[in-house]
Amino acid sequence: MSTSMLNAVLSLHLTSIGDWPLPQVSSYSQCFQTSLPASQLCSSCNINIQHTFGKIEMGNCLKLSSLRDVSKRNKALPIDTAFRLPSPLPEWPPGEGFARETIDLGGIHVYQCGISSSTKVWATHEGGAENLGASFFEPSWIPDGYYMLGSYAQPNNKLLSGWVLAAKDDTDDSLLKQPVDYTLVWSSQSLKIKQDGIGYIWLPVAPQGYKAVGHVVTNTNDKPSLDKTRCVRSDFTDESENSTWIWGPGNANGINFFGSRPVNRGTQDMGVCVGTFVAQDSRLACLKNVKSNLSCMPNLTQIETLFQAYSPWIYFHPKETYLPSSVSWFFANGALLYTKGEESKPVPIEQTGSNLPQGGSNDGNYWLDLPMDEASKERVKKGDLRDSQVYLHVKPMLGATYSDIAIWVFYPFNGPAKAKVEVIDIPLRKIGEHVGDWEHVTLRVSNFNGELHRVYFSQHSGGSWVDASDLEFQGGNKPCAYTSLHGHAMYSKPGMVLQGSGGIGIRNDTAKSTIVMDTGLQYSLVAAEYLGVVEPPWLNYFRKWGPKISYDLADEVKKVDKILRGKLKTAFEKFIKGLPNEVLGEEGPTGPKVKRNWKGDEV
Repeated sequence: MSTSMLNAVLSLHLTSIGDWPLPQVSSYSQCFQTSLPASQLCSSCNINIQHTFGKIEMGNCLKLSSLRDVSKRNKALPIDTAFRLPSPLPEWPPGEGFARETIDLGGIHVYQCGISSSTKVWATHEGGAENLGASFFEPSWIPDGYYMLGSYAQPNNKLLSGWVLAAKDDTDDSLLKQPVDYTLVWSSQSLKIKQDGIGYIWLPVAPQGYKAVGHVVTNTNDKPSLDKTRCVRSDFTDESENSTWIWGPGNANGINFFGSRPVNRGTQDMGVCVGTFVAQDSRLACLKNVKSNLSCMPNLTQIETLFQAYSPWIYFHPKETYLPSSVSWFFANGALLYTKGEESKPVPIEQTGSNLPQGGSNDGNYWLDLPMDEASKERVKKGDLRDSQVYLHVKPMLGATYSDIAIWVFYPFNGPAKAKVEVIDIPLRKIGEHVGDWEHVTLRVSNFNGELHRVYFSQHSGGSWVDASDLEFQGGNKPCAYTSLHGHAMYSKPGMVLQGSGGIGIRNDTAKSTIVMDTGLQYSLVAAEYLGVVEPPWLNYFRKWGPKISYDLADEVKKVDKILRGKLKTAFEKFIKGLPNEVLGEEGPTGPKVKRNWKGDEV
């Protein structure tokens, strides 16, 4: 079939394909040049081939029966499938309050209602992420004596997952109160969109001295029952803010819906996520753990079981030269401690780091470096995967309703970066190189039941959270992580990520290879302040893990941009000069305990 005939067929069948929005027909010819599996997402058209076309045949030929079959079947959305971890949760060792299903916030007991067994109240099938709409739910079962605090919302382009808290007043019934009324915040009645009926978003009007912590969603214009939800006494609430975008136009021309989280998030902050959503400009609070004890955190044996259940597989690029090592291997193989003013007298480092300066601040008076002789230096740069180890820091988050397990990986050396300028790859020579490199992934585990909810992947000076439903798992419930070539940034999927914009940036190449670390076999718990874990001396070394590298950035750029001309050359030079020090590699990094996420939340 010719391209023109194909375009005509597609135009003819727009109505029979259903409610799937199609891009401009002129780009379809790019989709049919090879045989593709039915589930593949077409990068040219940004549409799901399985849902729209069925199987694509070789030779630009599309079987008309595929279109007819599609028109007859219901088009399942990702949210129509409930996410579950690949394997059952293990039996947790005995302890105090961890994985007991409920948590006491100081008189208010809360229960985490899984949305996979919930009731869908209303849904829209347009707008939001990938123009697939969003769905709104309420718990279908709540334990006796508990009350819903709000409804739940989620984009339709993700597997059904998530949770919302229900609460019980365990005192004299003064901590939770019915709302005195409801205010209609928004209705979909006037919208010309594909939707399941009409949705109504209500804001509970709290009694004086109380606050609403969630919206209530209905599919009629009747106000919800006052007994439907509960408001929370103000001293058991904290300030909240919008988090991830759920649905809406994504601009100021209409109402948007977001997830909600505490403003202050750290090991000492007691704000608790309710799991509800917030309509743009509505004022909702979150809960607060006024009890402030950490009885719901895992003990040592529970931490060990947790990590054996969720310890990630870390995959390195097949061309990776600079692999991780243990800290003790780095010290034992010739790493040196330098002191400002005594640069000619470097000192070997004890295997535990016991002779490193402790505490203080990164004042520039001390730094570490590789061995002095070239042969040892090149050998140590490459690390030793067989002798490597990851280092665990376990900390309470979100009012101790979650445990964060930060998994730190040490590399003796960070290799040079590679830039991409449109279709041209440019090695950046010294740019990106530095001694000492700390990267990490963080597991966020629910203290209600021990289930893994999210994983954070560090990427140079930033990073990103990935929900469990979007992770790749291997060997049960163990997530996979992929480290970028030379730079060691962590990602949840293999491939190339461009750090930049406009087709110009730093390449972060990842791939699955035979070079892999099973972190569950090579780990050490180095910090859990709430348990009083004895920390190794090297952890409290707060100075640089590598020397400051002096090179002329303009000279380095000049060496690599000779092949560029005109606007590309100017744009490339501007991009390089704007890179942060973490990427430029002019200075070695500080250790884990100096990072902002040690006591705070991830980015």
